[in-house]
Amino acid sequence: MNFLKLALFELQESTLLVGRSLRSLFSRPRYFREIILQMDAIGVGSLVIILLTGFFTGGVLALQTGSTLSSFGAKGYSGRLVSSSLVRELGPVLTALMIAGRVGSGIAAELGSMLVSEQIDAMRALGTDPVRKLVAPRMVALLVMVPALTVVCIGVGTVGGLLTSRTLLGLTTSVYLSSAKEAFRTNDLLGSLIKAVSFALIVAVVGCRTGLRTSGGTVGVGRSTTQSVVVSSILILVVDFFITKALQTLLPPGR
Repeated sequence: MNFLKLALFELQESTLLVGRSLRSLFSRPRYFREIILQMDAIGVGSLVIILLTGFFTGGVLALQTGSTLSSFGAKGYSGRLVSSSLVRELGPVLTALMIAGRVGSGIAAELGSMLVSEQIDAMRALGTDPVRKLVAPRMVALLVMVPALTVVCIGVGTVGGLLTSRTLLGLTTSVYLSSAKEAFRTNDLLGSLIKAVSFALIVAVVGCRTGLRTSGGTVGVGRSTTQSVVVSSILILVVDFFITKALQTLLPPGR
């Protein structure tokens, strides 16, 4: 019962935090400079990680499935299998997990450090809303950059699968690309972006919420950082299941 009460309380507080953050975007002052800085830190700063993750994930998919498809005489479908896996599932999920580990933990650590060092209290004393100044820019930046990084991950993963198929499986570029094009359907791409936006919101809310309720000094900052990554990762995987089920009904794959 205590766990249920705690879960409901956190859900309530997280919902209120999202509402306050989004409401602050429609009134002054607006911190556009802070939003741009956060977009640069999240998007450009995470680009190398996403490139490596996407490229080698696509390569491993092609490598693992190529031999199996060859035994059925269907090696030419490697491109479609790799691209479909990346578009429908692995692209948004892996991107979100990487962002949760790199950005979500950083948000929790940064806000937690500001809280225990009383910087946030000083902001309130000066008449600055911490949610408007600290939370809203990070949330907007994540909602914009995670879908963009997801598209990058899918594209790079497709290229990684192409290079692996050409060099190790002996598949021609034209056959791979013509097969891969079958995976890029409107519903699949739209579903991938819906997942990316949902995961971005999870990372933003969990990172900011854990950071803003940090207690216990520097030890508490470390605890909040770890909790942010763990909770974000679990929620991403759980929510992914339910979103996938809903999308199969609302946006049938392959159309």
